[in-house]
Amino acid sequence: MAEGGAMHLHRGTRAVQRMVEHAPSTGGLALWARHQDLLDDTKVEAELAPWVSTDGRSVFYRPAFELLSIAEQAGWVAHQVLHIALRHAQRFVTLRERFGDADLQLFNICADAIVNSALGHLGWLKLPASAVRLEHLLASTLGQRQSAEAALLEWDVESLYHAIDDRGPPKPGGGTDRTDGPRAASARSLGQALANDLVPGAQTLGAPQDEADQVRQWSERLMRGHAGDGEHSMLRALIADLPRPRTPWEQVLRTQLARALSQRPGLSWSRPARSYIANQGRAGPHRRMPWEPGFTASKAVPRLAVVVDISGSINAPLMERFAREIDALSRRLEAALVLVIGDDRVRRVEHFEPGRSALREVAFHGGGGTDFSPLLEEAQAHRPDIIVVLTDLDGPARFRPRCPVLWAVPASQTGAAAPFGRLLMLSG
Repeated sequence: MAEGGAMHLHRGTRAVQRMVEHAPSTGGLALWARHQDLLDDTKVEAELAPWVSTDGRSVFYRPAFELLSIAEQAGWVAHQVLHIALRHAQRFVTLRERFGDADLQLFNICADAIVNSALGHLGWLKLPASAVRLEHLLASTLGQRQSAEAALLEWDVESLYHAIDDRGPPKPGGGTDRTDGPRAASARSLGQALANDLVPGAQTLGAPQDEADQVRQWSERLMRGHAGDGEHSMLRALIADLPRPRTPWEQVLRTQLARALSQRPGLSWSRPARSYIANQGRAGPHRRMPWEPGFTASKAVPRLAVVVDISGSINAPLMERFAREIDALSRRLEAALVLVIGDDRVRRVEHFEPGRSALREVAFHGGGGTDFSPLLEEAQAHRPDIIVVLTDLDGPARFRPRCPVLWAVPASQTGAAAPFGRLLMLSG
């Protein structure tokens, strides 16, 4: 079945029917995935992928898949469907974008281990004899002895990957090859025979808002399916690896700036409130009521200050997205923009009309040496309603402005802590 419920036959049809027969709710997750038969000469990782693979959206079937028994077919399809439901391909792409380097095979082994242990209690499907289980992977690589149920309740794929990835630094010469440490080598030896079924492509990761919606939908489907099937569920436990919705940073930025920059009505002592006028009529001609001031539209133009730390490092696509959001928000909220650029001192201050800024032209030179104190003092001098600081947070901030401060930090700065105000992680 294709996404959206349209019926058509494919090589996995019998396996999907078996899944729905034995686990109607969780097996029905397969009906939300796309299914595609591949030819022998396909170019989709033909030399690497096993009988079945997924790019995070579709399940791909090779001709040899039809030679498997129905129990083996059900095992392979259930495995791929859980990869899709748990968003493993998308999470790998996000991990690679965040850290700049991620080993797909090691990540695939970690994802396979979680999925196989989740399915390992089912008697109506058959997993390959060499399929790696989470409890075995933990024992082999980390020396931890846990039952499958306990391990599934503790480990998600990202934390498992980070615990196992002990590869050395890149080799001299600018290459990307890294030598496996003992944990990575052990994991690769245990699971590499089948660790090539995740084949993320250029279209795997969609727009941030679309991804957030997909994560939310798949998480709800998994939880409803698990509750609906009870002891017949394909999930052994409500596993820690369930995808978690993450609000796109653009949406958080819009909410924070709209709240700070929205024009608020002011009190007017020269005109009465409507309620005062109405109550005067009810009170009678000889009774005086306390004066109740009315409201008037604010004439003050909201002001946004953006502080840019040029000693940090922001890549061009991320800067383009940030600038686009700032311009759109200042235009919609009719907010004047003050741009403060500097590192250990203020280098430049510019004023812009709503919707017009020079953020895209800012050049970063990296190397640290930031002092936020003079930059924040300069921003505060323009009496803004909110200050947004674009930085990697490498430097002191001894001055705290009177208005709210939002620290916009690239997601590569894992573990960064804001000295005050709110931290906003900008994913790539």
